[in-house]
Amino acid sequence: MTTAPPPKAQVTDVAAQISFAMRTMGVAPIPRNYELFYEAYIGSNPALTRELAALGSKATQDELDAIGEQYFGSHQGRAIENAHTKLIGELESLLRVLQQEQTSLESYNKLLGETYSRINSKSNSSADILRSAITILTEATGSTMAHGERTVSQVSQKSHEMDLVRKELDEYKRIANTDSLTRIANRRAFDEKLSAVYANDGHTLSALVLADIDNFKKVNDAYGHPVGDKILATVANVIRANVRKDCFVARTGGEEFAIIIDGNTVEEVNQICERVRVALETTPFKNSKTGVNYGPVTISLGYCMATDAEDAGELYAKSDIALYCAKNAGRNRTKLYEDGMKKDFTKSWLIYKR
Repeated sequence: MTTAPPPKAQVTDVAAQISFAMRTMGVAPIPRNYELFYEAYIGSNPALTRELAALGSKATQDELDAIGEQYFGSHQGRAIENAHTKLIGELESLLRVLQQEQTSLESYNKLLGETYSRINSKSNSSADILRSAITILTEATGSTMAHGERTVSQVSQKSHEMDLVRKELDEYKRIANTDSLTRIANRRAFDEKLSAVYANDGHTLSALVLADIDNFKKVNDAYGHPVGDKILATVANVIRANVRKDCFVARTGGEEFAIIIDGNTVEEVNQICERVRVALETTPFKNSKTGVNYGPVTISLGYCMATDAEDAGELYAKSDIALYCAKNAGRNRTKLYEDGMKKDFTKSWLIYKR
C-alpha cells in the first residue's frame, strides 16, 4: 500500500479517515471491516496493522475476515451485523402481520358497504335482505374478530422477539464499546462521545481531559506486560472513582486515558484533574506476594474547555498539546491549554505504512 496520507483539509475526522482508507483499498464499508481499520488507525495492535497493510489494494473479504478472526476471535462486528439482520427480519415480519390485518379490515369495511347497499336495494323483500345482511355480517364480524385476535397475539410475540434481539444488539454494542482490560469505555466509544460534544449548544461548560501514565514503558520493560496490565486496570479504577458518575472515562490507547466533563467551570475541571492525579500518586502499587513495589505510578493531564475550540478535532488537538506540555514540564502535573502552547505533530497514520 503506497498511498500517501491525505492532507488534513481533505480528511477532518477519524470516521472520514477510516472511510477514506477503506475506499482506497476497495474494502466494503461494513461494520466488521470498519472495526479492523479502526484498530489499525489507533495503532493499538501493530501486528494487525502490518497484516492489514500487507494486503494492499486487492484485499478480499475472506482475507479481511481471516484477520478479524485471528485478532478478535468471534468477531463482535459480525455479531452486531447478524443482530441487525435479525432485528430487520423481525420488523419486516411484524409489518407483514400488520399489513394482513389492514387487508382484513379493508375487506370487512368493503363488505359493510356492500351490505348497506343491499339493504337500500328495492329488488328483494326487506325480510330477505335483512336476513341475508345479518348472516353475512355475523360471519364477517366473527371472522374479522378472530383475525384480529390472532393479529394481537402475533404482534405480541413479534414484539417480544424484537425486544430480545434489541437486548442482544445492545449487549454487543456495549461489548464493542468497552475496553476489555480496564472495563471502561474504549477509543471507539470515546470518538462517538467526543463528536457529540458540539452536537448542541450545551457545551459551554464542557471540557476534554487527556491523561497519560508517566514512564509506563519503563514499567513494562522492567516487570513485563502482565504487571503493566494490572497497573492499567488500577489506574482506570482510580480515575473512575475520583470523578463524578456522569463523567465519561475512556482508555483511548496504550497508557492513554480521556475524561469528558460536562457542567463544570475551568477551575472545577482543574480540581477534578488534581484529585485524580493526587489519588493515583498516593495509590500503592505493590505485589502482596513478593513484596515488589512497582510504584509510585503518576499521571500527567492536559485539558481544554470546549469553548476554546471550534470543533471536536480542535478540542482534542488542544487537550493533547496541554498534555504534551505537562509531560515536557516534568510530568505528574495538570496543564490547561493556553494560547501559545505548541507541539510538533509529526505522527503519521500507521495504516498507510508498510
